[in-house]
Amino acid sequence: MHILIYSYNYHPEPIGIAPLMTELAEGLVKRGHQVRVITGMPNYPQRQIYDAYRGKWYVNEQKNGVTIQRSYLRIQSKPNLMDRLLLELSFVFTSLPQAFKGRRPDVIILTVPPLLGTLPVTIFAWLYNCPVVLNVQDILPEAAVRMGLLKNKWMIQTLAALEKFAYRTAHTISVIADGFRENLVNKGVPINKIVCIPNWVNVNFIRPLAKENNSWISSHKLNGKFVVLYSGNIALTQGLETVIEAAVCLRHIKDIVFVIVGESIALQRLQEYCLLNGADNVLLLPLQPREKLPEMLAAADIGLIVQKRNVISFNMPSKIPLLLASGSPIVGSVPATGTAAKAIQLSGGGIIVEPESPDAMAAAVHDLYVNPTLRARLGKTGRQFAEENYSLEQALDRYEWLFSDIVANRKSTVSILPKLNSQKSVVDG
Repeated sequence: MHILIYSYNYHPEPIGIAPLMTELAEGLVKRGHQVRVITGMPNYPQRQIYDAYRGKWYVNEQKNGVTIQRSYLRIQSKPNLMDRLLLELSFVFTSLPQAFKGRRPDVIILTVPPLLGTLPVTIFAWLYNCPVVLNVQDILPEAAVRMGLLKNKWMIQTLAALEKFAYRTAHTISVIADGFRENLVNKGVPINKIVCIPNWVNVNFIRPLAKENNSWISSHKLNGKFVVLYSGNIALTQGLETVIEAAVCLRHIKDIVFVIVGESIALQRLQEYCLLNGADNVLLLPLQPREKLPEMLAAADIGLIVQKRNVISFNMPSKIPLLLASGSPIVGSVPATGTAAKAIQLSGGGIIVEPESPDAMAAAVHDLYVNPTLRARLGKTGRQFAEENYSLEQALDRYEWLFSDIVANRKSTVSILPKLNSQKSVVDG
């Protein structure tokens, strides 16, 4: 098949959706498909265009058999709401010409956010009569509204209308967790239009490693330490102040070190909070090169998943499969009824504590610190679950089947914008 992936983020960006879409694209190429990627100039997480791409409107590349077509983005390092809107609009207008510079695809997969990416894809899909699979990584604008990032009523109504438009015009909607499916069904999306394919992890790349010969541990002077690790995005949905306050509760145990790895701008704010609270057992590190990821995750005696209490069914941390695959037991400071909690509990690889509670997090860390048998059991169970449910090969199987099914059934269909009640297939992740 000829597959077009429309994704704002892609390689060489190190975290978030970029590594996932890169693995999906390259995996499909290895299976004999032709894959083209429409994406922006790499900028995340620094929110600055990478040096090699700065000052360019368009860049075309080939990497591991994938054709990559990049376009200009209007980006600010400290964006306000208007800057974010202009950023998404720049991708809308500059990416569409790239889409026409290539063969007509059999199917398009569009990742959201950004939600405005629906507009150029819908135009292209209509003109070329291509089915669209909408891959929902976060549910917008609900996430932005609940976290207080979006308050303008006109903007909320406009984005809500765009969300409905995206769901209506997509041939199939691919969600990453059952909680997302429930969210969309409650908004009137037909359940038989939704497929659940969880985000994945390359279990051959991320795997349990011995701590004794771990160069990442040595380079950061963590030998002999009990490492509690948080790595990834630092945003309003997390509330990492809870982690720092939990670390303060455990300062008396000198072996325990909390390590927070994230983007530099966010770390500056956390550094100030550490100083304010006397958290001298917290190590703050910038995002690490991807090749160091297996050793970094294997260094963790405990991996943290952190969310605020109002994050229920519109966010699913992609780091859960990573931690499970690494063999690190998880402490999930997340809402008990939320999507993340359900995933952790189902895996058997972690424990759930009350969100935004430093005492609860500290108690859970201490319990695992004094109980190596429990840590080992959780880590082993989590690794097995990742192998059986979150492997890259399984995700490739599911997407390949989905695309093939759509293409096969489209041969007898005329329009690319099917009515909501005309969908047929459901795939459970």
